[in-house]
Amino acid sequence: MPDQLRKIGETILAGAGVPIQEAQTIARHLVGANLAGHDSHGIIQIPTYIDRMKAGHIVPGAKWNIVQESATTTVIDGHWGFGYVVNERAMQITIDKAEKSNVAAATVFRQGHIGRLAAYPLMAAERGMIGLIAADSGRSPKAVAPYGGAEARLGTNPLAIAVPSELDGPMFIDMSTAAVSMGKVKLAAARGRAIPEGWVVDKDGAATTDPQSLFQGGSLLPLGGSEGYKGYGLAVMVEILCGLLTGLGFGVEPTGRHNDGCFMAVFKVDAFRPLAQFRQEVADLAHFLKDTKPSHGSDGVLYPGEIENRNERRRSQAGIEIEAATWQKLQALAESYGVADQMALA
Repeated sequence: MPDQLRKIGETILAGAGVPIQEAQTIARHLVGANLAGHDSHGIIQIPTYIDRMKAGHIVPGAKWNIVQESATTTVIDGHWGFGYVVNERAMQITIDKAEKSNVAAATVFRQGHIGRLAAYPLMAAERGMIGLIAADSGRSPKAVAPYGGAEARLGTNPLAIAVPSELDGPMFIDMSTAAVSMGKVKLAAARGRAIPEGWVVDKDGAATTDPQSLFQGGSLLPLGGSEGYKGYGLAVMVEILCGLLTGLGFGVEPTGRHNDGCFMAVFKVDAFRPLAQFRQEVADLAHFLKDTKPSHGSDGVLYPGEIENRNERRRSQAGIEIEAATWQKLQALAESYGVADQMALA
């Protein structure tokens, strides 16, 4: 069940040397991704994070700081800390500033992987504001080929936007500017499954359904299929906002150190029109879209974010499936840190 999985994540991370409050924050985000149905950004990430800690690429307990700010802007140096911890605090600062000044924005640099992007703008939506975030991976190894190219030059460069509404579940979009996230290919590899054509090209630029090809010199494709120049263009803009505006730069540095650069913004709805009216009209729009006649073979129209809400409700009750390969890695880590007994009791 979700609570048990959170406890398992906390226990392993704490055993690896992560301060308990940070371990709790990270596990909450990871299991939140599992609940939403995005297992690629869930508990499967823990072994990777611990590997990065061992390499010195993530610094648990890092003392992040604000290096520049105004009434409406903030620049934060994460000092290689866990991205979940740094980025959550950055979004909270941005929300607080928007509460006073109607709009606010921030950049964050030198932090670890921030996981599922939607978690951050949803914080703003819960406060009656529109939240936006984009992220890139700084100068760490790249995964996505530019449109027309056969080698990786960009990150998956995702973006997410969330808005307040009167819907049962939140209205938001959370998308990679690549055809798919790196994590979903890793998940397919862990589960021994083929991937759809159009996700990856091999080292020679040929289409493939083998997820292992990505880790053998292949590349992810940009979003859009035959119209992939659209995803490519979005990825370049995210690279500028999150790589250049933050000062992280582009390309790959020799160390290969992963570091997520972020740009985020928050808009107070009341600064533009009454919040209650806006919330109701967002719900009305969603229902207008859902009332569309279904296309052939379709189960009907969903509003953006609805599938994640359905997944969360179902998995909260039915539990979260963890593939054997990931579970074995978690068990091995628990044993190596002497916390296997605690994991069994979770």
